[in-house]
Amino acid sequence: MVGPTRPQFVLFGSSIVQMSFSHGGWGSILSDIFARKADILLRGYNGWNSRRALQILHEVFPKDIVVQPSLVIVYFGGNDSMGAHSSGLGPHVPLHEYIENMRKILIHLKNLSESTRIIALSCPPINEEKVCGNTSTIFSELVRTNELCQSYSEACINLCQELDVKVIDLFNAIQKRDNWMNVCFTDGIHLAAEGSKIVVKEILKVLKEANWEPCLHWKSLPTEYAEDSPYDLVAADGKTTLNPSEWTFYREVQWD
Repeated sequence: MVGPTRPQFVLFGSSIVQMSFSHGGWGSILSDIFARKADILLRGYNGWNSRRALQILHEVFPKDIVVQPSLVIVYFGGNDSMGAHSSGLGPHVPLHEYIENMRKILIHLKNLSESTRIIALSCPPINEEKVCGNTSTIFSELVRTNELCQSYSEACINLCQELDVKVIDLFNAIQKRDNWMNVCFTDGIHLAAEGSKIVVKEILKVLKEANWEPCLHWKSLPTEYAEDSPYDLVAADGKTTLNPSEWTFYREVQWD
């Protein structure tokens, strides 16, 4: 651990989390937005379902550590929602079990501390045509449909409402984007930059509107070492310096 201690935001989930720093991903965007304000910690596991998440939940989020995360953004469901394989192998988890697995995950996270906040991401849609076209001889048949994605998305949303957990409906949020099937994914499943921008927008909306103390929106968190300094760049008047700690002009999107 390096200091000073900042709020910790943990991204916990499957490949959409693990790959969130690739292709202009939503994790990397959050790291930029919260630079000098919060540390974004990646705990993503490619190919995992809610069963495997439960197996390591207490290792990733032990209850006995002094500093607990300020925010956990959790996503499982895309792999759970895949069609069952005849062998019994594979990532598929029946819907009723997925709901109970997510219930255990969310309750554990809620009990980490009184100040730990949670945002769940529901299962996003897919580009079925592209997924079907991306066949590989190393895999058995992969069954992914938007019908299955939607059912697991709705189950996640209903569970979060029951547990009073903030949830983002990615299944519908992504479909509001024009030409979403072609611009939001790299391979029909994982998010391209345009898809990640939607995720970030929805996360920031939750952080801004949530009645949390302290507020975790980036504009409300203090900037580390933000004081003026004579070592900053000298202004045009030749007498003062310009404090760059809050500059955001370099960002492609000026996030609200």
